[in-house]
Amino acid sequence: MWESERRAFRERAGRIIATPVWGASDLRAAGMGGTERTAALSNGSVIRARRDRYLAGDAAPELIAAVAAGGVLTCVSALRLLGVFVLDEPGLHVRVDPHSTRLPPAPGIVRHWLPPIDAPQRHGACADPMDMVAHAVRCQPPRAAIATLDSALHLGLIPESDVPRVFAALPRRYRPLRMLIDPRAESGPETLARLLLRGLSRRVEIQVRIDGVGRVDLLVDGWLVIECDSEAHHSGPRAYRTDRSRDLALAERGYAMLRLSATDLMWHPERVIAAVRGLMATRRRRG
Repeated sequence: MWESERRAFRERAGRIIATPVWGASDLRAAGMGGTERTAALSNGSVIRARRDRYLAGDAAPELIAAVAAGGVLTCVSALRLLGVFVLDEPGLHVRVDPHSTRLPPAPGIVRHWLPPIDAPQRHGACADPMDMVAHAVRCQPPRAAIATLDSALHLGLIPESDVPRVFAALPRRYRPLRMLIDPRAESGPETLARLLLRGLSRRVEIQVRIDGVGRVDLLVDGWLVIECDSEAHHSGPRAYRTDRSRDLALAERGYAMLRLSATDLMWHPERVIAAVRGLMATRRRRG
């Protein structure tokens, strides 16, 4: 299932990243003179984002807004549009040319005045994936930044060979995060759970296969199974029945089970920590 999802992600991400931005000269070169351009603007097949910057009418609104703000979509805004895990951050994140001097203040726009890691894409509405990820590391808390890196690697947005270049573009204080990356994580909440558990347990294993059950998200100290549920993959009657069947199979084999919601992992980590500590205390008393 995951391979098909990754393939679908890469196809969709490729289309978004390749969204072109045209100037009037580009449109003329394509045979769209003034009259044709006016007609295209009227029927919505072409949108004028700002002076001499045009996009196709079906371009994502976030891309159009980023070009209108004088740059290209980046950071958490671009990654969220692609489907990479990020925490919700206010504002639209836009990378602008560090030499730009005539951009007026824009409420709701978070501008990144950073040079691109690679040569800038020509005529694109989206930043390069390495730039998106580097900006998102800066803009998020450390746990969320690691979850974003895991997600980008797992989905194939960037290859592992690009990770050194991402960190080379970041200040030195971010380098310790690199040791915590694990692209085997299949979701952002799974990464958040793994990081929370590091200080509570002796051993945390990821994506462990248990006979008669299948793969589980996390196995803590060999006895506590943690599954990180999201609405995308654990909603509906069929998913409910599958999850309950797996829970029974784990109980038959002597495992304790804790299902965690993405909401609690992202916004209520103290509840997650208290729950795991409670289970561990009970096991010690019984032991």
